[in-house]
Amino acid sequence: MTAGLHFIAKNAHDVTVGDKRVLFHIPTTSLFDLDEVSGDVLDLFKEKKTVSRADMEERFKGRYSPDRLLEVVEDFLEMDIVEGEAPIRPDYGKIKIENYPLSTIILNVNTGCNLGCSYCYKEDLTTPAKGDLMGFDVAKKSIDLLLKEGKSRDRVNVVFFGGEPLSNMPLIKAAVDYAEKRCADEGKKVDFSITTNATLLTENIIDYMNDHKFGIAVSMDGPKAIHDKNRKTIGGKGTYDVVSKKARMLLDRYTARPVGARVTLTAGITDVVGIHDHLKYDLGFAEVGFAPVTSGDISLFNLSNEELHEVFQNMRALGEDYLVKALEGRNNGFSNMHQMMTDLYEGTKKALPCGAGIGLLAVDHEGGLNLCHRFTGSDIETYGNVDSGIKKKELGEFLESRADRDGTWCDSCRIRNLCSGGCYHESYATYDDIHKPTYHYCDLMRDWIDFGITVYTRILNKNPGFFEQHVSPRTLLNTGRTYNPLDMGK
Repeated sequence: MTAGLHFIAKNAHDVTVGDKRVLFHIPTTSLFDLDEVSGDVLDLFKEKKTVSRADMEERFKGRYSPDRLLEVVEDFLEMDIVEGEAPIRPDYGKIKIENYPLSTIILNVNTGCNLGCSYCYKEDLTTPAKGDLMGFDVAKKSIDLLLKEGKSRDRVNVVFFGGEPLSNMPLIKAAVDYAEKRCADEGKKVDFSITTNATLLTENIIDYMNDHKFGIAVSMDGPKAIHDKNRKTIGGKGTYDVVSKKARMLLDRYTARPVGARVTLTAGITDVVGIHDHLKYDLGFAEVGFAPVTSGDISLFNLSNEELHEVFQNMRALGEDYLVKALEGRNNGFSNMHQMMTDLYEGTKKALPCGAGIGLLAVDHEGGLNLCHRFTGSDIETYGNVDSGIKKKELGEFLESRADRDGTWCDSCRIRNLCSGGCYHESYATYDDIHKPTYHYCDLMRDWIDFGITVYTRILNKNPGFFEQHVSPRTLLNTGRTYNPLDMGK
């Protein structure tokens, strides 16, 4: 250590939690308690950047034994927090993607929707009468593709999306029957999921989904005044009254799995706590997730920078409530926070922001293969179709380019292995370039992750059983699904 060791700032980030310090090891997204010696050595490296043996002796002589200091330095060398003569190991080598082990196929069963939500991002959306319905042949081939490419998977997921998917129930039922038979023949388990505006729910439809154990998410934006602002019928009438009535029927009748609500936050709407409390406690949803609108063709609906900061402050307030409930052994149903707890608990490390293109593809009504459901109907090229299969060369080139962080701000970002450049559709909507990382809320995301680390550490120290009780079952329930750490996509 005569010449000195150099601090690798991009690989270490520490957070103070009460009277403790926690080291976030960025390459592995692992968390470690920093004792007094480790914290003081880390501070020395952060202060001087390059530290020699003489520096160590001058700072710590008479305070810590040489053997203990050597042990800390060796740990930091092994973790690539400091470097000597050995080269720094990259988080990932150059990634070559050759296999596409699908676990999830999303079927866009109808481009038609009976609502006219003002902020909708779907470029192919139209009225029910003009909607393009997916036929059974396309759905069948989609499921065949899922099983062919996902042959290594023990469990697969079929997701129904739209438009409003319940407007094509005959196709959904036929696809469910076919998927269940095919999966039974191949010894696989199959899960079904759907996102719906709830307006077309009936007792029979609810009972059908209950029998087949659907995962259900209802798009609902909060109390009447907020919900009716943007979620209207095609004729311009607010839909809260009918949606809340149908949601109550669903929640009273449905028993197979927890039902979640998905909220879209637009300009002027920042009351995260009030919306959560209404949907969770007044209506009874198990989970409530928030998607702030920060980009889109209609800028009128985008949250301003000031509003986005307010949203995150309110998310922190709801996160504090999450912490209080977790210490009591309860989950308050704030799914953005709960997903982050899951990521930290499992040590999630991602080269790419989500499974789109590898574990997940979305099929449009014509059979085209899209990166995800947000791209069906867009002018982004498809990556094959259900007849000819996946264009693996072209898809691989795109994914490999997104995984390559050289020359981007992501290369040295402390949340690079959780965010991984952000949502592809956010890049498309913001920059008209799916290759470009989403830089427009980086600082907010970093602060949000720091807050999450604080919450996670406090729960781990005071009630570690919470993770076994509430996080592990959710992991099993959501097998095959993919998430952005903040669920920021619309």
